[in-house]
Amino acid sequence: MTGSLLEVIALNVRDAVAAEQGGADRLEIVADMAADGLTPSPETVAAIAAECPLPQMVMLRCDANFAADPDVVERLSRDAKALKQAGAAGFVFGFLDGAGAVDLTATEALIHAVSPLPWTFHRAVDHAADVQAAWRAVRLLPNLATVLTSGAPTGVGDGLPVLKARADAGDGSIVLAGGGLRPAHVPALLDYGIRAFHVGSAVRASWSDPVEWRLVRQWRSLVERD
Repeated sequence: MTGSLLEVIALNVRDAVAAEQGGADRLEIVADMAADGLTPSPETVAAIAAECPLPQMVMLRCDANFAADPDVVERLSRDAKALKQAGAAGFVFGFLDGAGAVDLTATEALIHAVSPLPWTFHRAVDHAADVQAAWRAVRLLPNLATVLTSGAPTGVGDGLPVLKARADAGDGSIVLAGGGLRPAHVPALLDYGIRAFHVGSAVRASWSDPVEWRLVRQWRSLVERD
């Protein structure tokens, strides 16, 4: 693929097909957006794989926080095995410890569980006590594809300076900008050299409504603009 990458959150087959029709490059598959996205079922991933050729980056997360004790890691590792068999192309996860640092023990355990598939470190990085230290911890981990980040816990609008700093530090190629991403943010992000974009609520009327392919098409055009 050349140009920019556009990733769309999909909850089901209908979302996935609409995302493909609109020109998305890949999907993030989640369940329960009321909890900010949890692990979907293998049945959902298999159903999407049967109807849509786009690669599925599948969420591994049990609850709305970013903690993972050994029992959670074991459960998510089992989930990953079933989801790989169902058609996952990669995974999305990331954990913080009680001090707000990247939980490398939990994260590395899941990297091993999903290997050799690529993975995205999700927005836990935006909630770290020391964001720069979190990036240093994550950026060299094996098979890392992207880091889903808004630059700030409150969204891309507040995080633009951090995203620019990450791009200036040489991390632009792994930044997947998302979380409160709006069309007005895209020109600046492109100027920074960021070329991967993640949208969810921006391509649907609400989380109870399906993805609208026309909105995906608008984002496709937007992120490709020179």
